[in-house]
Amino acid sequence: MDAEIAVDLCRNATWIALLIASPVLIAGTTVGLLIGLFQALTQIQEQTIAIVLKIIVMILVLAFLMPWMTIKMLDYSSELFQEINQRML
Repeated sequence: MDAEIAVDLCRNATWIALLIASPVLIAGTTVGLLIGLFQALTQIQEQTIAIVLKIIVMILVLAFLMPWMTIKMLDYSSELFQEINQRML
């Protein structure tokens, strides 16, 4: 295996991982920012509110986007196996 091929495979895997994880992370970050702003404005300093709401939102986003994430992972896996097969022959 060439170093260029290995770098290309790692770059593609990293890109797919970021693409799949970003909606959940963006939702959690946005909710955390909004709750933090709300807590700063109202001087409520309860940490469990932020944590519980972030977890709930992240689980809902994950459940809603699970079909899309699964398709992306299956497409990437299929492309990876086809590319490995082509390079081996």
